[in-house]
Amino acid sequence: MSEVKKVAVIGASGYAGAELVGLLCQHDKVSIQHLVVSENSTSCGKLFSELHGRWQGICDAPLQSFSKKWFDDNVANAAKHLDAVFFATPHEFSADWAQAFVDAGVKVFDLSGGFRLKNAEDYPKFYGFEHANVDALSQAKYGLAEWQQADIAKANLIAVPGCYPTASLLSLKPITSNHFHVENSLIVINGISGVSGAGRSASLATNFNEVSLKPYNILQHRHQPEISQEANAQVIFNPHLAPYKRGLLATVTLQLKDEVTSKQVDIAFKQAYNDKPLVRIVNAWPQIGNVAHTPFADIHWQVDEEKHVVVVSCAIDNLLKGASSQALQCFNISLGLPSEYSLLACVI
Repeated sequence: MSEVKKVAVIGASGYAGAELVGLLCQHDKVSIQHLVVSENSTSCGKLFSELHGRWQGICDAPLQSFSKKWFDDNVANAAKHLDAVFFATPHEFSADWAQAFVDAGVKVFDLSGGFRLKNAEDYPKFYGFEHANVDALSQAKYGLAEWQQADIAKANLIAVPGCYPTASLLSLKPITSNHFHVENSLIVINGISGVSGAGRSASLATNFNEVSLKPYNILQHRHQPEISQEANAQVIFNPHLAPYKRGLLATVTLQLKDEVTSKQVDIAFKQAYNDKPLVRIVNAWPQIGNVAHTPFADIHWQVDEEKHVVVVSCAIDNLLKGASSQALQCFNISLGLPSEYSLLACVI
């Protein structure tokens, strides 16, 4: 059995960070050493449970400021008292700071987009900043837990996938990895997410009273190159914002080669996920209500053999399978544990 690992969470006050802290509290191989927020955060000095009352009596640790002093005190000898750090921060923050922890012998699990794209030239266009750590970017491994266990197991810096890409790639990869799709054909992904995907900071655009179902960032969303990169096929991604709190649904439509049958597609999905407890193959189109507040991904598909088209739909909780619970899956894999370790016990 793995020994208890000492961890820190940077960005513990946000939605994804808070979900991660809750999951770590329930993991018997984890000891949380530090919960950290940005230096100018109004949450500094407060207890974690003051911000997130559901964890009162379970995690009453103070939120520390990520100051230079904190960094110097905790990174200089980090390997002596930290085994892993989770970043649930703005993208450019993890891009700037993650490598310092890796250099100190600490594994990094980054929930931001700071290391998801392999091409540094894509960051100014899709994330709005120049990537300062190109060497770290080249060493980072993408952490789609059901598909990249070997890479995750040996990596020191893991880029946890985005929420839309997780649902999209779980839908796509049984098709694209088997080369069932028509090469260079149109692949369209329609995604819909609740307002928690925009983060905890106040914004009129994501205010619950202002939100109506609408598409946004069409043909320019930062998750489009991430999905294309990991599916090894160019996609058109159409994200939509909806007036509900949490949960995400992605529906993928793609053209199959003439000779590919419905049975072949069925076999491909079952071979991919029959031994993956957190991906559930369901017998009807998935519903967000069945996965909200859980680490599961529910998948269903249908093939039209006459039109040579397959439609695949996947529902996840954007804050769990789309962020924090997948980060914990990556952590488990790095310890040599089953990726679902401790997560099934968290299902309500």
